[in-house]
Amino acid sequence: MGKIAPSKPVKLIVGFIFKDKNSFEKAKSTLTRYFGKIDFESAPIPFNTTNYYQEELGTGLSRVFISFAKLIKPQQISKIKVLTNKIEEKLSSGKKRLVNIDPGYLNLAKLVLASTKDYVHRIYLDKGIYAEITLFYQDKSFQDWKWTYPDFRNKEIIGLFSQIRELYAEQTKDK
Repeated sequence: MGKIAPSKPVKLIVGFIFKDKNSFEKAKSTLTRYFGKIDFESAPIPFNTTNYYQEELGTGLSRVFISFAKLIKPQQISKIKVLTNKIEEKLSSGKKRLVNIDPGYLNLAKLVLASTKDYVHRIYLDKGIYAEITLFYQDKSFQDWKWTYPDFRNKEIIGLFSQIRELYAEQTKDK
């Protein structure tokens, strides 16, 4: 029988999709009030692998990923997703969001994203939130699954997650 042990802390990451930079900055600022200092922020990356958000957010979208210096418990991710949905709603114009906020976390083995949508590869957590392992780490790089979002398969984005993973490895080295 395996020995029950508490979960190890994980690195909170957040992905944003937006057209309006002000909405992105407001969302990011709100999250720093909850989670503290940002220790990684990517440059804006054109979001052009799908037109899924085009009707709601418009064209010419960008994506930015951030991570926070303070580690979290993995079981917090459902509450964090509920919070990011409230932030999206608050920053909305009418019934349309101006920014999409996707929280998740990574550890040395995987990248996990939170979602409000159920699907065959997602596991229910709490409060209407599901989790999926979007990428896994093997052979010195993150690898994708058949359900991994197209932009998360991009070598540039995988490189960003590898950088965040290195930050996490340093933070947890002696723990």
